[in-house]
Amino acid sequence: MDLAARRSYRRLQAEHLHNDDRDKGKGRHARIYRNRKQCLRSARRTIVRFEARIGFMSGSHSEDETDMRASGAKLRLAADTTDEIDLVIQDVSMRFNTREGTVTAVDGVSFEIKRGEFVSIIGPSGCGKSTVFNILGGLVRGYDGSVVVGGERISGPHASIGMVFQEESTFPWRTVIDNVAFPLEVKGVPKAERYVIARKFIDMVGLTGFEQRYPSELSGGMRQRVAIARTLVFEPKILLMDEPFAALDEQTRVLLGDKVLKIQQDLRQTTLLITHNITEAVQLSDRVLIMTFRPGKVKRIVDINLPRPRQGDVVGSDAFGRYVAEIWNDLREEASRGMAEAEDSARLRGA
Repeated sequence: MDLAARRSYRRLQAEHLHNDDRDKGKGRHARIYRNRKQCLRSARRTIVRFEARIGFMSGSHSEDETDMRASGAKLRLAADTTDEIDLVIQDVSMRFNTREGTVTAVDGVSFEIKRGEFVSIIGPSGCGKSTVFNILGGLVRGYDGSVVVGGERISGPHASIGMVFQEESTFPWRTVIDNVAFPLEVKGVPKAERYVIARKFIDMVGLTGFEQRYPSELSGGMRQRVAIARTLVFEPKILLMDEPFAALDEQTRVLLGDKVLKIQQDLRQTTLLITHNITEAVQLSDRVLIMTFRPGKVKRIVDINLPRPRQGDVVGSDAFGRYVAEIWNDLREEASRGMAEAEDSARLRGA
């Protein structure tokens, strides 16, 4: 955690502890603050992510990034591509050292995403989906291959990329508007200005009227909308989402999917979604990328030729059902392979 991030973390920590002492024993606030250590751990991770992006935006780069820029190492796209390509992943592989030896999480993954396109990555557990997500977001280094944003090869957080995570990331001691405005606060935007910007995105995710509510007063789906709005205040060109609806019930997932689609279409934002849910992938995506079991590779990319603007009622159509069945056939094969490997490993350990 760099100096600016540590200062932000200490400020939040002091703010939280002050409110904890002040409201100790009061029902609503007691519920808000009782998981203090867990909340602060989440806050620390969130601040690191924000500071990484803000550092990039303000001109603070890692040595690798500085060297890359100084040497003029700007990777141009191939001649047969166009300016419409926002994101290119070329031959990316990632290995981790474990007690059992070296594990290849992803192996030779390549794909590209056009500007304004919505692409989902789906695959069995352990196929490396989240590893790809973290590489694209600049949270993981030491991989082989290249990631290119807008024609420029990157090796860390990038100002054009925003990230929404699966885990709970709202600050429970802050209201909705202060949660959404937090990245702007860290960046030094004056309070009145950041509130104006925050209200714009609160309205966009359908939470107007809830600005002064605390996360404990919201449903799971509403809290995830707060997290999405907080990412959108950066106005990133590319939005990465790692199973943001995983903890929600199926009805809420479909309805929130409608909201995400409308936002994506209004902003013309390039979006990459990591998901386990086939219905969700087909509902939202222009294309679905299916990954193999470990080591994760691109098995197939399915074009979803359903009309847009797309509403939740599309899930009841025959065409939708055919896409789900087609993807499930590939996914079942890979999931079965993963299950068989897990059973073999369990038998060997028990022998």
